[in-house]
Amino acid sequence: MLAVRKIPALITGTSTSTLSFIRTLTAGASLFCNNDGGGGSARGLPNDDYFATIHHISNIVRRDIYMERTLNKMRISKIVNSELVYRVFRSCCNCGIESFRFFNWARTHHPNYEPTTVEFEELLKILARNRNWETMWKVAGTMKAQNFAISPSVVSFIIEQYGKHGLIDQAVGLFNGLKNFNCPQTTEVYNSLLFALCEVKNFRGAYALIRRMVRKGTVPDKRTYSVLVNAWCSAGKMREAQEFLEEMSKKGFNPPLRGRDLLVDGLLNAGYLESALGLVRKMTKEGFVPDVGTFNSLAEALCNSGQIDFCIDLFNDVCGLGFCPDTSTYKIMITVTSKVGKVDEAFALLHRSIENGHRPFPSLYAPILKALCRNGQFDDAFSFFADMKVKGHPPNRPVYTMLIKMCGRAGRFVEAANYLVEMTELDLLPMPQSFDMVSDGLKNCGKHDLAKRIEQLEISARGL
Repeated sequence: MLAVRKIPALITGTSTSTLSFIRTLTAGASLFCNNDGGGGSARGLPNDDYFATIHHISNIVRRDIYMERTLNKMRISKIVNSELVYRVFRSCCNCGIESFRFFNWARTHHPNYEPTTVEFEELLKILARNRNWETMWKVAGTMKAQNFAISPSVVSFIIEQYGKHGLIDQAVGLFNGLKNFNCPQTTEVYNSLLFALCEVKNFRGAYALIRRMVRKGTVPDKRTYSVLVNAWCSAGKMREAQEFLEEMSKKGFNPPLRGRDLLVDGLLNAGYLESALGLVRKMTKEGFVPDVGTFNSLAEALCNSGQIDFCIDLFNDVCGLGFCPDTSTYKIMITVTSKVGKVDEAFALLHRSIENGHRPFPSLYAPILKALCRNGQFDDAFSFFADMKVKGHPPNRPVYTMLIKMCGRAGRFVEAANYLVEMTELDLLPMPQSFDMVSDGLKNCGKHDLAKRIEQLEISARGL
């Protein structure tokens, strides 16, 4: 209780800093109103002040048991609008009842604030996420009374939350009562109920729902298939999943992915890596290649399980069958090959990606750069880095930081100092540890003048 009451004490106290902050909020309100008359934007406020205000209000909503009283004393009525309320909701997504109290405070104490569908729907999602079902239905009733329609995406979210908590009767009831909220039973909504049924292992009901979906003329999409296939695979019912895919194919509802790709995805999601591998092996023996998304998921699973060499061999096998990698595939494979020291193979993959029209981005060439440094090939690393700055996307802060660290570990502090200077010229602020490591290393090497210049560079870069 003592910790909770600290916030009201700060707001109501007479400290200079607190009064200054309240004056800032009031001044910000004036700027805001001059900008758009209290409408849906706060662009009249400087960004830092605006987001500081939202952060402060969010802390009050989350922690203050006397929320309404504290908010009233802040004198922020002129800046309470749709955008601010929505941002506070996003910041308080784990506080259901508290968000509802804030919403009521904003509506009742600020006549100029008129809620929009955006805030209503965000509040519904917060209340559903926190299992405040009764309050959620009160908000839904208010929306209905004010002729606000609920979008299918929000309905889908609520149905899935019911499913996650085993409340399948409520999920079905909401699905059947959508006409009362002017919300159509779209594919997205069907998929959410399908997910809820699978969460409670009601596979018979899920299968019946898909038949009803087809009968009503709603076209299944990729998620329709993947939800049911994933659920069957998780329950060890691979045969049922195969039969379902075959039946849907016979009816003319071919999935966006081939059936075996969906099965591989389902097995991977269920944690059956060996079964998924067996299915992929069977596909490749028959001359078929997996879908690129399916292969990427499989490659990540193999790497996470430590089967890196097998992953590389599998990649080479499927490429021999005509597999076309995408950028994500190259990122996975370049990272893997670099990690196990196969730098030549990583280079070959990078050049192949460039030939296929991909412009290398930092996370694509950083693993090769790191592998070269680990092997002590710093001249090759520096040359490769210079080449990537011309042919690829500009290096980002993590790449520079990694390169400076690797140079420091090898005692190449002059090169590290050059990269520090290069970072600051590109407005990429180096980390304090990088400055400390380089300046200390230069001093130990007897290069005191250069060390002093690096220290001055840090002071200038940080505005100290």
